Amino acid sequence: MAKITVIATPIGNLQDITLRAIQAIKSADLILCEDTRTSKKILNFLEIKDKKLISYHKFNEKSTIAKMSDIFLTNQNIILMSDAGTPSISDPGQILIKWAHENNVEVDFLPGACAFVGAFVLSGFDLPLVFMGFFNSKKQQIIKQIEHFILNYSYIFYVSPYKLIYILEVINEFYGEKVEIFLVKEMTKIHQKYFFGSPLKVLAELQNSTKGEFTMVLRLKNDEKPKLKANKYENFSKNSVKF
Repeated sequence: MAKITVIATPIGNLQDITLRAIQAIKSADLILCEDTRTSKKILNFLEIKDKKLISYHKFNEKSTIAKMSDIFLTNQNIILMSDAGTPSISDPGQILIKWAHENNVEVDFLPGACAFVGAFVLSGFDLPLVFMGFFNSKKQQIIKQIEHFILNYSYIFYVSPYKLIYILEVINEFYGEKVEIFLVKEMTKIHQKYFFGSPLKVLAELQNSTKGEFTMVLRLKNDEKPKLKANKYENFSKNSVKF
C-alpha cells in the first residue's frame, strides 16, 4: 500500500526546508506538485534529480485522483507539496487526504513553514485565533467575512496584493479605529516588512507599495477597563471575628 507524505515547503527562503522534508523527497517515488516548475527550483536547490513530478493543483485535484487512484494504492512513497507553505492551508491537498483516509492509504505530515502561523507570532496578538483563508473580492463578501468578529479573538487572512488597498478601505469603512491590524509583507524574504495600526495608518504607511505577498492579522480593540477579580476572601475578612 502507498504512503502519502504531506510536506511543508519554504514560503520565501529556501533554506527553511527541513531535514526530514529533504530526506522524504530523496526517497520519494512520485511527487505531486502545485506547479512542477516551482518544485523543480526547490529540487535543484537541494541538488535532487531524476524525480517524477506530477502537476496537482486546485483545477485538477479530482481528475488527478481519478486517473491515478490505482497508482496511489500501490506500494509507493508519494510526496504532496505546495509551491510554498503547507498543503491544505489555502492550497491543494484536502481532497487527496480525505480520499486517502477513505481508502485506507497511510498519510503522514512533515511540518514546516506556514505563513499564517508566522504572521500571528509576529503580530504579538493573543489567542484564540481564527484562520479565514483568502479575502473575497467583492465588498459585501468582505463585509460578511469581517462583520462577526468577536472581541479578544485574532483573525488571520491571506491577501492578494491586487486587492489589498481596497480591502483595507472596506475594513476602515466598517470598523474604523475599532480594529487593530498587523500586516506582514514578503515573510522570510529579504524585503520582509510589517505594518501595524488602524486601517488608515496601515494605508498611509503602505504608500501604494503593494507588490509581494501579504498576510493580515486583525483584532478588535478592547477599550474597556479591565475588571478587577473578586477577592474570594473579602467577605470572610469583613465578617471575621476580631479579638
